[in-house]
Amino acid sequence: MIKKIIISLSLISTLLLFALAWYFSSAILNLNITKCNQEHYVFCGEPSDQNINFEEISFTSEDGLTLPGWYMAAKDNNKAILLVHGRSANRTEGMRYAKPLINAGYNVLAFDMRHPRQNPNIISSMGFHEQKDVTAAVNFLEKNKKIKNIGLMGFSMGAATGIIVMASDLRVKVGVFSGGYAHGMDVLAEQANTLYGLPRYPLMSIVEKLFEWRGHIDADQINPESYISQISPRPVYIMHGTADKTVNFSHGQRLFDAAQQPKKFWQAEGGGHTRLWQHDQEKAESSVVEFFDRYLSDTIVTINNAN
Repeated sequence: MIKKIIISLSLISTLLLFALAWYFSSAILNLNITKCNQEHYVFCGEPSDQNINFEEISFTSEDGLTLPGWYMAAKDNNKAILLVHGRSANRTEGMRYAKPLINAGYNVLAFDMRHPRQNPNIISSMGFHEQKDVTAAVNFLEKNKKIKNIGLMGFSMGAATGIIVMASDLRVKVGVFSGGYAHGMDVLAEQANTLYGLPRYPLMSIVEKLFEWRGHIDADQINPESYISQISPRPVYIMHGTADKTVNFSHGQRLFDAAQQPKKFWQAEGGGHTRLWQHDQEKAESSVVEFFDRYLSDTIVTINNAN
């Protein structure tokens, strides 16, 4: 009798653990269609709301998805900044930085990565499949706009994805990364613990396997910490708020520690998740523009120190 009870309890526990893992893998893969949060992204309309001239454009990823965007031209310049949004966001996320970049002479491309708003069957893969979207955007700048000097500014998952892309794509010469995570499964485990009090083991191990299987994903390839050193000698600027409740500040520190020179780090005391513009607008804008001004040129940077 006792043996049967033990077996029954073990079976129930196993089924419950699997059900929880299935639920959390679904929560990662399936995004809701949400409206732009003005408190977070500030500018939720078209670029014309900021008196920015723009062109509605689109391009296609290697797996056949059509991705829309805004191309905002500066005058007589062969330099462009690619703005890459985070997991639940869209192209409006980077628009806080568009005007200061354009005013500094940079063309700017803000685009939507794959999302259920384009097709309800699209999943979120924490940067694994989204790499194809960033590469397609770089292709657009190079082939359609004939731009050779390309910088990238990414936010959260966009930062993580940008790091991975830059590791192998030498066409992107400078990277600025705000609120990015060092390790995909680490940040998911931290969120599960923070929001629900769930331990990492054994739950997240099962979540990871389901996430990989259901999304056709290799989780080992969404760990920017393993890739960021490969970007050198191209420069990287890591920006992270100490009050980030979505991606813990430790991730920014880990990325900076793993990066090679030239590199820069802004430890924004009291800054929230990808909200450093709201935290200190003057420093956010000036430091980003100055970093691109310093390094974005025809020659790959070989300077061995950046403070």
